[in-house]
This record gives sequence, structure tokens and C-alpha cells, in this order.
Amino acid sequence: MMTTKNPGDSVQDEQFDGTEKAAESTQEINAAEASAVQPADALPAAEDEIREETAVDEKSTADTDITSTSDDVDSKGDDQLPQDPVGEEETSVTEEPEAEKPAAGEADEAEEADTEEEEAAVADRDEAVEKVAGQIEGEAAEADENKAGDEVAAKVGEEAAEADQVEEEPVNYAEIELPPVDYSGFSRKELVETLALIVENRPPAEIIDDVARIKEFFYKKTKAEFNEKRLNFAKEGGNIEDYKSEPDELENRIKGILETYRSRRSDFNRIQESEKQDNLRRKLEIIEQIKDLVNREEAINKTFQEFRNLQNSWHATGIVPQSAVKDLWENYHHSVEMFYDYIKINRELRDLDLRKNLETKIVLCEKAEELLMEPNAVTAFKLLQDYHNQWREIGPVPHENKNDVWERFREATTKVNKRHHEFFEKQKDDQKKNLDAKTALCEKAEEIAAGEILTFADFKEKSDAILECQKLWKTIGFAPKKHNNKIYQRFRTACDNFFEKKRAFFADSKEIQVKNLQLKTELCLKAEALQESTDWKETSEMLIRLQKEWKETGPVPKKYSEKIWKRFRKACDTFFTRKSEFFAGRDTSYEDNLKSKLAIIGELEAFDPGDDMKAGFEKLKDIQKRWTEIGYVPFNRKEEIARRYKEALNKKFDKLKLDDEDKNILRYRSKVDSARSNPRAASKVRSEREKFYSRIKQLESDIVLWENNIGFFAKSAKADTMIREVEEKIAEARRNIKLLEEKVKLIDSSMYED
Repeated sequence: MMTTKNPGDSVQDEQFDGTEKAAESTQEINAAEASAVQPADALPAAEDEIREETAVDEKSTADTDITSTSDDVDSKGDDQLPQDPVGEEETSVTEEPEAEKPAAGEADEAEEADTEEEEAAVADRDEAVEKVAGQIEGEAAEADENKAGDEVAAKVGEEAAEADQVEEEPVNYAEIELPPVDYSGFSRKELVETLALIVENRPPAEIIDDVARIKEFFYKKTKAEFNEKRLNFAKEGGNIEDYKSEPDELENRIKGILETYRSRRSDFNRIQESEKQDNLRRKLEIIEQIKDLVNREEAINKTFQEFRNLQNSWHATGIVPQSAVKDLWENYHHSVEMFYDYIKINRELRDLDLRKNLETKIVLCEKAEELLMEPNAVTAFKLLQDYHNQWREIGPVPHENKNDVWERFREATTKVNKRHHEFFEKQKDDQKKNLDAKTALCEKAEEIAAGEILTFADFKEKSDAILECQKLWKTIGFAPKKHNNKIYQRFRTACDNFFEKKRAFFADSKEIQVKNLQLKTELCLKAEALQESTDWKETSEMLIRLQKEWKETGPVPKKYSEKIWKRFRKACDTFFTRKSEFFAGRDTSYEDNLKSKLAIIGELEAFDPGDDMKAGFEKLKDIQKRWTEIGYVPFNRKEEIARRYKEALNKKFDKLKLDDEDKNILRYRSKVDSARSNPRAASKVRSEREKFYSRIKQLESDIVLWENNIGFFAKSAKADTMIREVEEKIAEARRNIKLLEEKVKLIDSSMYED
């Protein structure tokens, strides 16, 4: 009996409807709500996956633009980053320009002046220094650490100010690298509830991307539901232009939440700017207090402790406006230098502090050199920014080591920056190749969309080709940023044009579907007239021909599809069930058959395949053939005999060194043979035959499509890899076709031989 899916109606209709809905949902999104969040890549039939390109592109931009200048950051706002990852990656804060480093002669003169002043005042200050020497010795390392600012300001200059911007406004790289939440599977209600939760519980600056994606998916799902309701309204007899949507409580709610979010974000930015101004005023006050220390006539230890407290307050004060960073640090370093000149800390303590600073900077040099072994160039670049921030804070080193240690650190910096630059250059080349591949897909999609759709089969073939182009599109990757949106719009336009033709085609096909319903009704009448026949062979052939005509007849109106199919299937099943029951009861020699089958099982269990795989294989085929020829056994022993035979046969199969395909065929032969004595199993096997046949046709169509697609790939390393993958898919499909054809032959020879 025939139990296949309805190839001409329900299956095809489901595929057409699903593709149509996917296309419509991408074309008609409300521009007012979706323009701010719509991704660069959203395919008509597979928009969720392609949309990930935009999310990854934005993430890549955020990862590589950490070194923007102060003017760039101020002009864009606290919650934005530069848009060109390649263009900004050379703005490094990590190399000190030679012009900013202090001249060696100037440093020597300053040091000699310090020595002369110390010698002149040594008699007056020995006693005071001896009293506080013990206390200062424990504090000197940390105190001189703060004096690092004057040395670093002279060395680093402009790049130190840029590095300060990284310190003043640190970027949480770990957070940027977290993969975004996939909201595509959320319902509209879940999206609204999730948005309300994160807006209520998380800072506005942390949820910018989440808000955008939730808003995007909400309005896309809203539009999709609207289109679906409108189509259903039209199918039920209404005029599609007269359809009006009902008030949407979820939409009103999400608008309110978004308004709350915008208000909180505005408040957050306003508070942050106010805090920066307060921090600037506080730091300016600290600088003036440090300057006042020079005029104090108090004990050295007390003055020094106040100085340390002021430095701690300085470092504890938060970020300031970017425009004031450089002047503020220079003013601070100058004040610190004046204080140290005033204090004149014991030279031995200062030398100890300088040596500690040297050791710390050598460690940083080693860490910077280790970055050359870091596989990820972007990660290495980010770590280097942190090392430069630490370098600036460390403080001065002995004069004789100053140039050497800086040159070592600068050399490692140059190499890391070079790797970072090369990484983005390679990314440019890859994106250009991706653009070529996407251009080829656009041309293919445009060619398909330009063709005429004359039949359902023609539409199905072209629809599969368009969907295959979309799948390939998702595997290619990004094009250069300035071309990415343009090439996507070209591809999307071609897809939209095709699906627009599809809608027009189906609008004209209603009359054809009514005629198909009449033809299938006639087929049902013919099948019902044959269902009580006892001419088993002739009637079987006639019903098989009717089934073939059914598949070749096109689809019917959807509301009749399931009903007409069940009617036809019932007539076929009635006949084949009667036929199976007839042949199941005609053999009266059950006991003889049982003895014969037990003998075969004993022979099979005793059989040793040995090393001759071919001989063993032929022997098992012979046993299977003899088993099939025996006939039925008593009903109460049927399952036991079938189980013993199957277990014994499988054990022998496992001992043979056959490939998987041969084993599969032999095992399926055993299944088909066993089904002959079981009407239900026989019905299931017949259903499998139709599924196998449909699968063969699908694989043949896929092979043609894949072979055509190979010609669209440009010659490149990536294209060669994709071609090899497609060729492997073709080879696998051909192997599957061969296996399915063998199974169909087994079914035909066993089920219909009577």
C-alpha cells in the first residue's frame, strides 16, 4: 500500500509557503522603527544568520579602535567608537617620539645643580635628614614612584597624554569580546520582558547593543505577524487592502521602555560629564596644595606625609575631560618636580628608588617581548596599551640606563604594532576576496530572478537555487566596509525580485489548482473502484500507475490538499492490506517452513566467514535467498524466528570486512524479506520506497545545482576550499543515490513479485 508523503501537494505547499513568508518578512519592515537597528545583511529566507555579520563587524570595530585620539572620543560621545577598524589601528600610544625625550646634556646639568645645592646645604640639613632617614627609607620607593610623572612627561610627551586617555577612560576588552545574546528565538513578549529587565537593572552604557538587537527583532517579528494575519485575512475571502491591525499592547509597552532607556542614558551621560568636571577641579586643587608645600616651614617628615596623602588623593580622583588631560598632567608633574627639588631626599634613597624603577621597567620590557609570541595580534596590542600605562606610572631610572631600557621597550612596541598592522592588512585582502565571491553570487541570483517561471517544477528548481545562493552567502564572510552594505543590497534586491515573481506566479495559479483538484478527484474514483479487486498483480500495477499520475499532477488549493490526499491513500491502503492478508493465509505448510528456517538459523550460527570476504559475502546472500523462499511460519513463533535469524545474520555481517554500504544493503534485504509475512511491516516498507524515490530525485536536483555553483567561484585559496567541499557533497550524494536505488530494487523484487 502507498503511504508516502503527498509530493504534489502538502509537502510542496509547505515549502512554498515557508519561503514566501521568509521573503515577505524581510521586505516590508516598518522603516520608521527598523532603520536604526536593521543590520547590514538580512536575507529574505535566512536573515537571522546573515545578520550576524553586522554584529561581528561592530564587535571587530570596537576591538580595534581603542587608541582613538582625544578629539575623536570627545566628538563621538562616551558610548560610541570609531567605525573604521583598519584606519584607526595605527594610532598607537605605545612609542615615544624622540623629540619628546629630554636631552642628555640637560639632564646632566640639572643633576649637577642638584649636587651643588646639596653640598652647600649639607651642614644645615644633616641632622634633620638623620632624624627622618629611617622613616623615609621605608617610604622612599613609593614616594619616588609618584615622581615618575616628571620623567615620563618629558619622555612620553604627546603619546603619554594619549595613553592617559586609555587610563582615564578604560575599555573593558573582556566584555567587548563576549558573544552577543541571540535574541532571534525570543517571542515578542520575551523580548519586551528582557528589555524591561536589562533597562531596569543594568547601566545604560552596558546595554546599547542589546537594546538595539531587541528592538530590531521585536519589530521584525511584529511585521511578520502583521503580514501573516493579513495573508490569512485575504485567504479567508477578505480584501487585503481593507485589513486593519488591532492595537498592540506589546508595542506600546516597548516604546515606553525605550523612552525610559533614552532618558536614563541621557541622565547617565550628563552625570558622567559633571563628575569629570568635579574631578578636574579637585585635581587642580591638589596641584595647588602640592605647590604650597614648598613654602611650608614644617618638619620634613610631616611635609612628606602630606605630599603622599595628596598623591593618593590625586590617584583616587576619577577621570577628567579629555581636553584637559595633557595640560593637567604636565602641571601635576611640574609641581611634583618642584616638591622633590625642595625636599632633596637623600641621594642613596633616591638611587635605591631609581634601581627599583629600573627593575620594574625591565620586567615590563620582558612582558612586551613575550607579546611577540601571542597568537592573537589584537590581544597583544591591547596588553601593550596596559604595559605603556604601567610604564608611565613607574617613575625615573638611573641616568646611565635610561636610554637603553627605553630603546628595549620601544623596539618590542614597534614589533607588536607591526604585527597589529599586518593583521588588518591581511583582513583587507580577505575581505576583497569575499567581495569577489559575493559579486559572483549576486550575478547568479540576478540571472535566476530574471528568468521566467512557467511551471511549479520550474519554480521549485529556481527557488532551491536561490536558497543555495543564500547558504553560500552566509559562509563567505565580510566584504570591505565601504562595499559591504552595497553588495548586500544588490543581493537582497535580486532575491526580493525572485520572490515577488513567485507571489505573482501563485496568484495566477489558482485556476490551475482547481483543475488539479478535478484530476485528483478522478484518480481517487479510479483507486476506489480498484480497492476491492482480487486480481492482485494487475491491480497492483494499475494502482502504482495511478500513484505516479498523482505525483505528476500539480498542487490543489490548500484547504482541499489534506482531504483529497487522505481519500486517495485510503483506497490504495485498502487494496494492499487485503493483498498482504491474502498471501499471509495461503500457505498451509507452516510447520515445514518452521523446520526449514530453524535449519537455516543453525547453519547460519555455525557458519564461519573466515578470511575470504567474497566467499563469505556470497554465502550470506545465498542464505538470505533461501530464507526468503521458504514462506511463513506459525504466528506464535514468527517473532522469535525472525529475531534469531536477524541476530545471527548481523553477527556474521560484523565479522565480514565489508564496507558500510554492502552491510547496509544486506541488512535491508533481511528487513524487506521479514516484512513479507507482516502486513503492517509490508505497508511501512512500501512507504519507505516512496520516500527513497523522492529522496533520489532531491539528491539528483541538488547535484545539478552544486555542479552549477562550482562555476561561480573565483579562483582563490578560499574558493578552492569551498569547491572541494561542494565536490565532496556531490560524491556523497551520488553514493546515497546508489544505495537508495539498491533498496528500491529490493522492495520491488520482494513486495511486488506476486
